[in-house]
Amino acid sequence: MKVIKRNGDRVEFDLNKIKLSIQKASKRVKAKKDRISREELNSICNEVSNKLSNNTRAIKADVIQDCIENTLIEHNAHEVVKEYICYRYLHKLARDSYSELMAEISNKLNGKDIQNQNANVDEASFGGRIGGAASLMDKRFALEFCMSDMARENHLNNEIYIHDLDSYAVGNHNCLSIPFDKLLAKGFNTRQTDVRPAGGVNTAFQLVAVIFQLQSLQQFGGVSATHLDWTMVPYVRKSFWKHYKDGSKYLTPHKKLPIIDNPIEVSIEDKVYTKNKKAYKYAVELLRKEVYQSVEAMYHNLNTLQSRSGNQLPFTSINYGTCTLVEGRMVTKALLEVSIEGLGSLRRTSIFPCGIFQYMKGVNDKPDTPNYDLYKLALKSTAQRLYPNYANVDWSGNAGYDRSDPKTYFSTMGCRTANGYDINGFGQLKDGRGNICPVTIILPTLAMEANRDTDAFLKLLDEKLFEAKDILIERFDRICSQSPDAAKFMYENGLMEGYIPEEGIRSALKHGTLAIGQIGLAETLQLLVGCDHTEEKGMELAKQIEQLYKTRCNEFKEKYKLNFGVYMTPAENLCYTSMKKFKEKYGVIPNVSDKDFFTNSMHVPVWKSMTPFEKIDIESQLTGYSSAGCITYVELDSACKDNLEALEAIVNYAMEKDIPYFAVNVPNDMCNKCGYTDVIDKECPVCGGTDIRRLRRVTGYLTGDYKTAFNYGKQQEVEMRVKHQ
Repeated sequence: MKVIKRNGDRVEFDLNKIKLSIQKASKRVKAKKDRISREELNSICNEVSNKLSNNTRAIKADVIQDCIENTLIEHNAHEVVKEYICYRYLHKLARDSYSELMAEISNKLNGKDIQNQNANVDEASFGGRIGGAASLMDKRFALEFCMSDMARENHLNNEIYIHDLDSYAVGNHNCLSIPFDKLLAKGFNTRQTDVRPAGGVNTAFQLVAVIFQLQSLQQFGGVSATHLDWTMVPYVRKSFWKHYKDGSKYLTPHKKLPIIDNPIEVSIEDKVYTKNKKAYKYAVELLRKEVYQSVEAMYHNLNTLQSRSGNQLPFTSINYGTCTLVEGRMVTKALLEVSIEGLGSLRRTSIFPCGIFQYMKGVNDKPDTPNYDLYKLALKSTAQRLYPNYANVDWSGNAGYDRSDPKTYFSTMGCRTANGYDINGFGQLKDGRGNICPVTIILPTLAMEANRDTDAFLKLLDEKLFEAKDILIERFDRICSQSPDAAKFMYENGLMEGYIPEEGIRSALKHGTLAIGQIGLAETLQLLVGCDHTEEKGMELAKQIEQLYKTRCNEFKEKYKLNFGVYMTPAENLCYTSMKKFKEKYGVIPNVSDKDFFTNSMHVPVWKSMTPFEKIDIESQLTGYSSAGCITYVELDSACKDNLEALEAIVNYAMEKDIPYFAVNVPNDMCNKCGYTDVIDKECPVCGGTDIRRLRRVTGYLTGDYKTAFNYGKQQEVEMRVKHQ
């Protein structure tokens, strides 16, 4: 007799399998008197076999199970029947779940489910498809085997979102500010070889790209350089010394070469060099070309070197603009000029690295400061290329930084993530620290669960902040349990500061940030008080919410000696997925869920018309509550490139209002036929081409054409953005 399995395979009938399944059901019955004896078991099995033997055709598995249940009932084995039905039901759930998972994996592997969850990931590529399938498995494993019921329920209930769930089980961390000063000066080891210290600026910039890529494979988030202009000073000097020696040899062989024991300690403007005018002029000219070409090469590398299975570029950011030394100024100038020039034959706007100009009082903020000319150049680049963004070195949240140490200057990861004050001894040091893992509280869900009552909401939010803390500690402990061999490049070369091998990797990870984020503040205020924070009543409640975040994070930080911080979540994918779940449960609510996305963190809704100064005034009242990262944007039209004075006034105003991290969004459309870049309607005004790349900012970063790279929610958000005029 043949049996048709659920997958369609045909196998021989096996009575022993029936016997085994009934035995298991009987053993699960609590009272022994209700279990069946061995003799009764044999009798039941024989009856089942006899009933089924009348079938002349192959029997389906469900028919056999129905026969078993009926026979057990005939023998009054009611408790055994209950257990057998429960067993059957659970196995059905497992089969259905497995089938569902396999269907999802099939869609990912075949490129049939392109969701653009991360605008920097090419989900249609081989690497993207493999990664997407693996991500589904990793997320399922993390939810079912790696976390507490509390954490899982919060995630599934759309209350507390656990970011990068596919990286949870393996236990890697989020992002890192790389200590490039140390790596370039000392060299580093890789799996295959070791790399000598950089001998000049060309090599140094090449190694920056290499290190960015290597470290991006040790984690799931972004990597940054916190003060690249200062970092490159020694290597500019090394290159200058080489050129100077050549110039002296060929142009003035009769003159003695000066004795320079260590060129990195001597400014290229030192009189020891300037005495030989011919050699000096020759060296400076070659040096400028080398610096520019080195920067250009780094930009090309960071926009072409794929990582993580070949489906995305490393998320890279570079902070610069405060070095007043001639060498550092030369580097900053080249970084901005390459940004303005664009990449490739069409002079495309660079996607990576995310450029961040560090605005600093007395250094580059006013016409009489040494780097003001570079600030003006930065504004020109922003107006044309969206980068750089602006980091406020003197932000009140970075109080206590060492003005003589660029490693303590305020810097960011580009998307907005930042390192606050380290409670474990590093103070405001940024290098070698990063965001270890974030979670985000879905505020609108809590508002609905609190029946739109403000007091009930604040009470529930307080409970969720404690649960968010527990979720982060759970994950932090899992990350700390990993072997340093899992991220050998990072730990062997000291990229994460504070690592003591004898104490394990927790010795380094404890200096990082545990971020408690938020999404949908504007929609939450609508639910609770009928308006958002652009009105006084909404702002009053918004400040209560943010103060509660800040108070609890400070308490957690002191109690657990871990750097808990308030995070204004980027929510690139979450803005869409959390709204989708919200609408499924609560339906369409005017001014709340009548669109496909939640407003990111504490931002003013993108459709609100106001001046850039008004938007800055509103958001500046809330940015100070954040210690783990936030950003403020304004939307301008392309005309700002012809009015840099107005752009400067806006950036200055943001800095004066104590905004920590500021960005300007301008339309950046490019004709893929001729390279013309400006606002383009349907066709290029130069060549008539209709293949237009419409570049827009997704979080702090840029991506490709938003109509193909962004998820549906982000696409709608972009289209709803109004200009702040």
